[in-house]
Amino acid sequence: MHNIEKNTGARDGVVRTLTVTMVVLASIGLGAIGRPAAAQSAGQYALTGKVVQVSDGDTINLLVDKTQHRIRLASIDAPETSHGSDRPGQPFGEASRKNLADYVAGKNLTLTCYEKDHYGRDVCDVPANGTTANRLQVQDGMAWANQQAKGKFLRDKALVGVQNDAQKKKLGLWAEPGAVAPWEWRVVCWQNKKCK
Repeated sequence: MHNIEKNTGARDGVVRTLTVTMVVLASIGLGAIGRPAAAQSAGQYALTGKVVQVSDGDTINLLVDKTQHRIRLASIDAPETSHGSDRPGQPFGEASRKNLADYVAGKNLTLTCYEKDHYGRDVCDVPANGTTANRLQVQDGMAWANQQAKGKFLRDKALVGVQNDAQKKKLGLWAEPGAVAPWEWRVVCWQNKKCK
């Protein structure tokens, strides 16, 4: 019993030493493996709060200290939901919203955010089930890996492969032929009024 206590104490000492080392490295601008810390998290920030609304398959509202933040899930674009008679929704728009709600609605979460978009929304990765809701939406066939503007908005490049897997399995929106990407839908249907 005495030896076990000594070993536990030694292990605790190692953990404390590692923690102090990591703090020192961070304070001088180096990450845990010697890379500049800024390169690991440049521009990132965290938002912690409760998901109080799921607007569609890629947009939620997060209540942070009595202030609501509109959150756009990074790297994905979900089928559009209806916004009145002149801006009809896409197939699977409502199913995508419900799928995202199943993962995050009412939960207290800490999001990893990157920037604000031109609508003032925080663009974030949203944790869910040991991964991100962003990835789960694509994996379930409820969103596209956002390849608009030659992939300008695609932070997680691996989502292209995740989307390909969902397409092969004909999951969600891929069950029907001729799925139209939301960025194309907004132009053809909403702007040019040529909805099919």
